[in-house]
Amino acid sequence: MSGAQGVWVAPGRVNIIGEHTDYNEGYALPIALPHVVRCTAEAESDAQVRVSSHQHPGEVIDEPIAGLADSTVQGWARYPLGVVHEYVRRGYPIPGVRLELDGAVPVGAGLSSSAAVECAVAVALRDLFDLPISDAELIDIGRAAENSYVGAATGTLDQSASVLCTAGHALFLDFGRGEHAQVPFDLAAAGLALLVADTNTPHQHAGGGYAQRRRECEEAAAALGVRSLREITDIAEVERITADAPRRRARHIVSENARVLEVTRMLHSGRDPREIGPILTAGHASLRDDFEISTPQLDVAVDAALAAGAHGARMVGGGFGGSIIALVDTDRLDATVAGIETRFRKEDFAQPRTFVAVPSAGARRES
Repeated sequence: MSGAQGVWVAPGRVNIIGEHTDYNEGYALPIALPHVVRCTAEAESDAQVRVSSHQHPGEVIDEPIAGLADSTVQGWARYPLGVVHEYVRRGYPIPGVRLELDGAVPVGAGLSSSAAVECAVAVALRDLFDLPISDAELIDIGRAAENSYVGAATGTLDQSASVLCTAGHALFLDFGRGEHAQVPFDLAAAGLALLVADTNTPHQHAGGGYAQRRRECEEAAAALGVRSLREITDIAEVERITADAPRRRARHIVSENARVLEVTRMLHSGRDPREIGPILTAGHASLRDDFEISTPQLDVAVDAALAAGAHGARMVGGGFGGSIIALVDTDRLDATVAGIETRFRKEDFAQPRTFVAVPSAGARRES
């Protein structure tokens, strides 16, 4: 097996709707981005894993595979090392491997750069060593690496999107049943574009805010006597929770699940995609007010996009920084970008980075 090599890629993702629903066994509707992490992998036989990155030139991490459980390596390299460790922990033979990463997914923008790393490495290892691993286990390996090895209490949304998405479609995810379906999502045909504005306020999943929200959701489910908030479909039930923070967190999750189902129905029915705009904007209000994970930059970006004529806009990702999406007419793209940039200058914020999100393919071998 020594000497076998190839190149694999896995994309970042952005959610059309459905934030923080994955670990509550709910629903989400992401698309994969054209931005990918590229992993060049070569099999070796010396029981070592060597990791390098184009974004960290001159830095090579060289660790014994047998010692990964006790590795003290931190930072960017912990993500690929965590995937290798998870393979080994599950009993899959990794005799040695060299991994070279090159990431084009903006880091800290709420676009799942970490999951793209995990999935690119996971797919590379599966193919390189011809291991009998399903997509479902591949997703779980990425999730376990991020939860247990990196220490970020995320669900499986990001990895699911990175592996399962197809070009031209959104991906409907049902986390409670472990099911997924492709949903046609051709905005260009309707004269629309999905604008992403990265506010240049990086977030970190391993920080305390994300884990705290997860705990509060668990508290809310316990207060309602259910295993997960997915079981609650009547928003009025949430008002039975006496503690303020868990009640508001539950209100977001229950209403967000309803928004995902509604947007999915609308897209399947062939209605004008512009009609989903107000649902996206309502999702932002919920994340801002009930889940309390927005920031001044995210709120200003949403307000500026709407003022420029966007049909809907909302923050995306885990929160506490990152990006927004805005559903805009194609002929209003430049004006919307200009409106956001003008507002950011007025507020003395760092200028945002903007691009159009095109629904793209999931993880795959490139060469």
